[in-house]
Amino acid sequence: MTKKQPLKIGVTGGIGSGKSTICRIFEILGCPVYSSDQQAMHLIHNHPDIIEGYINLFGKDVYKDGILNRKLVADKIFNEKQLLIEIQNLVHPIVRNDFNRWFAQQTSPAVINEAAILFESGSYKQMDKIISVIAPEQLRIERVVKRDRVTPKEVTNRIKNQWADDQRIPLSDYIIYADDQQLVTPQVIEIYEKMIETFTS
Repeated sequence: MTKKQPLKIGVTGGIGSGKSTICRIFEILGCPVYSSDQQAMHLIHNHPDIIEGYINLFGKDVYKDGILNRKLVADKIFNEKQLLIEIQNLVHPIVRNDFNRWFAQQTSPAVINEAAILFESGSYKQMDKIISVIAPEQLRIERVVKRDRVTPKEVTNRIKNQWADDQRIPLSDYIIYADDQQLVTPQVIEIYEKMIETFTS
């Protein structure tokens, strides 16, 4: 009898929506988590093809002592939207291949792919189930300002480069509300139990 592959669960949501909190709960429930955003940043600093691509797009000053100048990148993207598409075309296929290698080593019933731009990158097509994490925009801005020590305007600019909740929701199998009004742990447990029941039946 062929062993079932783990269920691939995509967890997405706008910046500051609470994805990482949700994924930590899934980890406690036994789901390994692949953070596409964290891994993309690791690859941006270490993968030779991405480093070369960034230098071609932004010039040699885009890295200083091996560290990406994120402000330079953000400023140029804000003024030239086509650059964002070129970055996505450069980074996302490499991240996708990295996820596939990671996934091939997993043995648990379900795994999580946490990605802010799961839909925008096309990675959602690889997932068996998709969860969108939703929170009011003002709350998201406050969270990111506190977390990243950036200005509200910088957060708003980043939000504009992501899908809106009303675009994500129709394509999602489940919605989790991380609005500080509802407890998230019961929502995660209920969804997890439903998915595992479907997977094992």
